[in-house]
Amino acid sequence: MTTVQNTPDRRIHPQKFTLWVAIGSLIMMFAALTSAYIVKKNQSSWLEFPLPRIFWYSTGVIIISSITIHLALKAFKAREMGRYRQLITVTMLLGLLFLGMQYAGFMDLEARNIALTGPKSNSAASFLLVITGLHMAHVLGGIIALLVIFVRASTSRVKNYSSLPIELISTYWHFVDILWIYLFIFYNWIG
Repeated sequence: MTTVQNTPDRRIHPQKFTLWVAIGSLIMMFAALTSAYIVKKNQSSWLEFPLPRIFWYSTGVIIISSITIHLALKAFKAREMGRYRQLITVTMLLGLLFLGMQYAGFMDLEARNIALTGPKSNSAASFLLVITGLHMAHVLGGIIALLVIFVRASTSRVKNYSSLPIELISTYWHFVDILWIYLFIFYNWIG
């Protein structure tokens, strides 16, 4: 007599695996950019300037958005679809607020005569623009993904209760949150 034991499938979903590979690539890209920042900082023409104060506030906003996306995932798994849609909306709005605050920070630098681009620019400001701008582009991509899953949840006649899409965007959103915290610490205390 033989005994057959069913063990749960422990393989990672292919889309989750792909997301983790993409996150690994992004980590390498931002590590390379911040390394180049450190190397370039040792040049005599490097301009030291404090980050705009609004970057501090935008850090709080993105941390709160990470909490709201976590709560949205919990609400989805509990089948609280109204709360899920509210939290996704709040997360999108916080993401847009974050982007607006980052843009305002760049305008603050320009107002202080710290040129980000052009002949009067300094590589310190240009590095800040490129690195932070790339992060902003990834936040915008997350907002678009949130919008897509929000529209699906609001308009689909056939209800699909797979949590995979919200798990993927939640993981990505937490990544861009942690990435900003890293960049913020880097700009203020490391770089």
